Amino acid sequence: MDRSLLTSLNEARAARRPVAVITELETGKKRLLLSTEVTGDSLEPQISARLTSGKSGVEETPQGDHFIQVYIPSVRLVVIGAVHITQALAPIAKACEFDLTIVDPRTAFATPERFEGYSLHADWPEEILNATLLDPFTALVAVTHDPKIDDFPLKAALEAGCFYVGALGSRKTHAKRVARLLDAGVDQNAIDTIHSPIGLDIGAATPAEIAVAIMAEIIEKLRNQSVLGASK
Repeated sequence: MDRSLLTSLNEARAARRPVAVITELETGKKRLLLSTEVTGDSLEPQISARLTSGKSGVEETPQGDHFIQVYIPSVRLVVIGAVHITQALAPIAKACEFDLTIVDPRTAFATPERFEGYSLHADWPEEILNATLLDPFTALVAVTHDPKIDDFPLKAALEAGCFYVGALGSRKTHAKRVARLLDAGVDQNAIDTIHSPIGLDIGAATPAEIAVAIMAEIIEKLRNQSVLGASK
């Protein structure tokens, strides 16, 4: 791989942008395409499919055989609230290979003993969340049930284009949340994308069952909405 292509690849990966390196197997010639540049390419169907699946491989085409190497940003899960649901959700997220970050300013909840081995911040979300943590390859879950803690990260996640935004609460609770977000200047269409009540409707009752429902809904969104091949 020549230096200029390697530089472009490293820049794309540092910016968490999905990218493909296409190698023409007969000649060894390489080229790089960002996900935003795939439309109209002679190998568009093959590259798009690889970006969506996140899997590299050889494609046999009328233009010859090509090896398509895809680089997809790691998927993040940011959980607002170090509660019992989060204790159950954390190992599930880890098993599914999500980069997990937990944020809760309440030091009685956000203790290393309760979340040993996980990235935990006993800080207000306003101090932690920024453009380097929230992006289209991030899911955000707000489960404190406290508007003073949950509302800012929900607004920030919607503005950042996070692929999944979910919030704990009943329909009545969510209606009040919607009113607050509208007052804060959030667009109604963006608010409508919030998953609340959170999680797939499987009749979950315990914190562990709710955690399973949340993770299932996140994965459903990730896989069925072509998030892995999304453009930034």
